[in-house]
Amino acid sequence: MLFCQLGRADSLREICNGLGCCLGRLVHVGISRAPCRSTLSYANEHRPAALFEELFFTALGRFRDQQGLGTRKHKFRFKNKLLSLDSTTISLCLTMFPWAQFRRQKSAVKVHALLDLRGSIPTNVYVTSGAVHDIHILDQLLSEAGAFYLLDRGYLDFARLYVLKQGCAFFITRAKQNTQFWRRDWRPVRQGTGLRSDQTIQLTGPKTSRLYPDPLRRIHYFDAQKDLRLIFLTNNFLLPALTIANLYRSRWRVELFFRWIKQHLHIQSFFGTSENAVKTQVWVAITVYVLVAIVKKQAPLDLSLYKILQILSITLFEKTQLSSGFSHVADNLEGDDPCTQLKLFGL
Repeated sequence: MLFCQLGRADSLREICNGLGCCLGRLVHVGISRAPCRSTLSYANEHRPAALFEELFFTALGRFRDQQGLGTRKHKFRFKNKLLSLDSTTISLCLTMFPWAQFRRQKSAVKVHALLDLRGSIPTNVYVTSGAVHDIHILDQLLSEAGAFYLLDRGYLDFARLYVLKQGCAFFITRAKQNTQFWRRDWRPVRQGTGLRSDQTIQLTGPKTSRLYPDPLRRIHYFDAQKDLRLIFLTNNFLLPALTIANLYRSRWRVELFFRWIKQHLHIQSFFGTSENAVKTQVWVAITVYVLVAIVKKQAPLDLSLYKILQILSITLFEKTQLSSGFSHVADNLEGDDPCTQLKLFGL
């Protein structure tokens, strides 16, 4: 599976043929001959996906252990940990993947990622069927005291948000139009910043008032560029209202993460139809993303993640040091490049 992601193989046959062309170099890693398709297919179905999940968290621990990793500076000073939670759906064929039925005539799997915005690296990843609603992932989170959780409107569940609040964590999410409340207090806002109101509210709905009995902060922000009105809910009453709006804007980086792995890694089509095979391929893909990020951080390279992935795919079995392999490579991008918009914030 690792060769599939780095070697850009599109089928088990391509994996076998690609490994067969490199037998002289595979001997040094203990592989005497290329595996057969039946061998790969059997391993893909029966080798536990939890093994590759553990591999991902091992690579993630290696990334965190590197000095100075994951400490990207923001455009405004902010010391608290910023975590963005979101999910992406990978469509599947219902006939081939009946175990992952998502709609009446369609199957799908979901990849839920909790992204640390200081380094644009996922701290937790959950792979579920498409029928699992996003709010159920909140039940599996262990809230970190003082951290800010940036959540989409799909995660608006006041009972689960109250659990985050009791764990001394902060959240920023968007309100729904039918949210019932009454205004307890208000604070003045600066004109010309896009802010329309900054209020302290109390929920009055028959269920919401019981599920979240504490006050909330409601911020109304108008984005003039997109002609969009946004209403934020948060349990933080200390930060300026404009800072709250800017923090939620940074939540978009998790969308860029999903877009990058979908475009540059092999998770849109799968080599097996079983649940174990699909989860294995997804876990390997995300592990490759972390490994490429480690390569970029260890070697002081001014290259995008995509360009490093390209170089690794060509020199996958070269017996050279990574530092010397990238020593004569320069990122000569001038102006906008197709992958520039997917360059993940310093990685």
